[in-house]
Amino acid sequence: MMPEYGRYIQRMLQQVKSMPDREKRNEQVRAIVNAMGALNPQLKEMNDFKHKLWDHLFVISDFGIDIDAPYPQPIPDTFRTAPNKIDLEDRPLKINYYGRNIQNVAEALAQMPKTPERDEMVMALAYYMRKQYIIWNKDTVSDQTIFDELTLLTQGRLSVPEGFVMEEVQGEQIRQAYFQSKNGQIRGGVHPYGHRNKKRKKKQPKQQ
Repeated sequence: MMPEYGRYIQRMLQQVKSMPDREKRNEQVRAIVNAMGALNPQLKEMNDFKHKLWDHLFVISDFGIDIDAPYPQPIPDTFRTAPNKIDLEDRPLKINYYGRNIQNVAEALAQMPKTPERDEMVMALAYYMRKQYIIWNKDTVSDQTIFDELTLLTQGRLSVPEGFVMEEVQGEQIRQAYFQSKNGQIRGGVHPYGHRNKKRKKKQPKQQ
C-alpha cells in the first residue's frame, strides 16, 4: 500500500487486524507506529509527525483496523481522490536548447514597459542564455548570436540595451578549449582548471 514502509509493516498490520483482543491490538499497533517512525526518520521534521504516521497506518491497513488511535481516522476518499490534472503547454519551442522557462521569461519581459529595471533583467537573461547555449552546444558563442536569438524568442519585441557588451566569464575560454580538444588533452598544455600539464619524467631504476 505504501512502499516506503515495506511489506513487513503491511503484513504485521494484517495480522493485528485479526487479533480478537482490542487491548492487544492497541499495544501491537503502538509498537508498529514506532517502527514506522524508525523506517522514515525524515518525517520527524514535520510538525505533525505522529499524526502523519497514524494516518499512514490507517492507509496501509486499508482503513479496516479497529483500534483506539490518538487521532481520528482519516476519510479514505481524501487519499484515493486523484490529483487535479495539470495540462502541459503544447506551444512548440522556438529554440530547443533554451527550453520553455527562458522562452516564458523572455515573453514576460517583452510585455513589461521599457524601464531601466527591465533593461537590467534583459541583460541578466542574455548572460543566462549564453550559459545555456554553451552547456548544450559545447561551443563558444558571440554576443550578437545571443542578442539575435533573444529577439527571435520575442518576435522582435525585445532587445538588449544599445551598446551592451557581455563580459567574459572567467575560465570560459579554457573550458571551451577542453571540450574541443582530443582525449581531454588541452592544446598548448593548458588544463581546464587553469593548470599547465607537465610531462612526468620516468623514474630511473636505482643502481644497485
